[in-house]
Amino acid sequence: MRTAKARLSRTTKVYAAALGLATAGTFALSTGGATAHGYTDQPLSRQKMCAANGGTVPNCGDIQWEPQSVEGPKGFPAAGPADGRICSGNHTNFGQLDQPRTPSGAAWPTTRVASGQNYTFRWQFTASHATTDFKYFVTKNGWNQNHALTRADLETTPFLTVPYNGQRPPFTFSHTGSLPTGKSGHHIILGVWTIADTANAFYACSDVTF
Repeated sequence: MRTAKARLSRTTKVYAAALGLATAGTFALSTGGATAHGYTDQPLSRQKMCAANGGTVPNCGDIQWEPQSVEGPKGFPAAGPADGRICSGNHTNFGQLDQPRTPSGAAWPTTRVASGQNYTFRWQFTASHATTDFKYFVTKNGWNQNHALTRADLETTPFLTVPYNGQRPPFTFSHTGSLPTGKSGHHIILGVWTIADTANAFYACSDVTF
């Protein structure tokens, strides 16, 4: 027969193991849920067009379930996602966003904008975060539209930078700035939301027609 001391020792070990598992689970959930998430819906980003809830481009793969998760290294263009993987933020499972055409083979739908005019950019966030800034880049005139986006396709100086000084934006956030001049036809606007207290940023490629 086990002594009371032995039973107590076994109970203590079982409780400690259970507590350890529970703590590990809590840690995994908290670290997984702590990152910020968001995308542009004005101009309409590729990830929003692919979204299962209200999107207009079907069969995009994993991105349809989490359009808010195009998160990659910050520091663009000196650092950040690799060429050819900019629109997906380096996520191979979001690779459809990098393709020059939709899964059906059609051109990506575009948002009509006016060169040199003011435009209101809008982000939707599912989790807010301390923010350094928002930057916007545009493709060069004569860029190669038939391959995945690279730095060589972009004007690597942003045409608009909106500082945010470490504040947390609201869940729907808009700001207005001037679009670049001298543009016509199909271009991509790349929005980059840089996080202040992590090593990452969020990327959103929007197809536009000037």
